[in-house]
Amino acid sequence: MLKAIPDLIVEVKQNIRCIEAKTAAEERAENSGLLIDVREPAEHQAFPAEGAINIPRGLLEMKMMELEKDPTKAIYLHCATSARAALAAEQLQRVGYENVTVITCKMDEIQRCF
Repeated sequence: MLKAIPDLIVEVKQNIRCIEAKTAAEERAENSGLLIDVREPAEHQAFPAEGAINIPRGLLEMKMMELEKDPTKAIYLHCATSARAALAAEQLQRVGYENVTVITCKMDEIQRCF
């Protein structure tokens, strides 16, 4: 049986940490975590969050292995609506990253906080 994407996102978010942008920014200031934008490059260029590294969701697992070798490093993922970020977080957890968080608010809030 096929799952509707909104249903899949709800299911995935049950197993990942989700927080608002303000909390993520405060935590990141303390732990020097990585802020990763999983949107496509054109989206990132048009509406970036300061300090975010753009790694599209389709390349994330491979690129993260090059970028960060510490599985305990704090990683904050965002996209435009948190859907792609949630799916990306699930994949990062599967490859062994232990401290992955999804920022759940809209892009304008993320931009305001970072």
